[in-house]
Amino acid sequence: MASQQKHMVLEAVQAASQRWKTSFNTGNSAGCAAEYEKDASMNAQPFGVYNGRDEVQGFWQKLMDDGFRDVDYIDPKIEVIDDRSAVLSSKWKMNKAQGVIHKELWVIQADGSAKLREDNFEALA
Repeated sequence: MASQQKHMVLEAVQAASQRWKTSFNTGNSAGCAAEYEKDASMNAQPFGVYNGRDEVQGFWQKLMDDGFRDVDYIDPKIEVIDDRSAVLSSKWKMNKAQGVIHKELWVIQADGSAKLREDNFEALA
């Protein structure tokens, strides 16, 4: 893969991830859900599995309604796996929880933006 393409994937994922965090931290669950593909799947341990943007948005809205905010990624790593996708992993913390992102699979869309296809994370006690 050409380094220019790898750089494009990396930049798109970084921008999309930042948009997601900004949406979460401003209480915008629709903005969070907009960063997922229409048929995305999210495995939020120990809460459950959510499929599609509507279920994903419902999960984030409930978390926001319960007072969760101020998410921060700790030492994130992004691995570009091909010319259209990358995997992000990281530790994370917020005001009322912390955990691990095991796998965010970001896929480049037709418009050049990145969207989440798979989101697998865990909240730790």
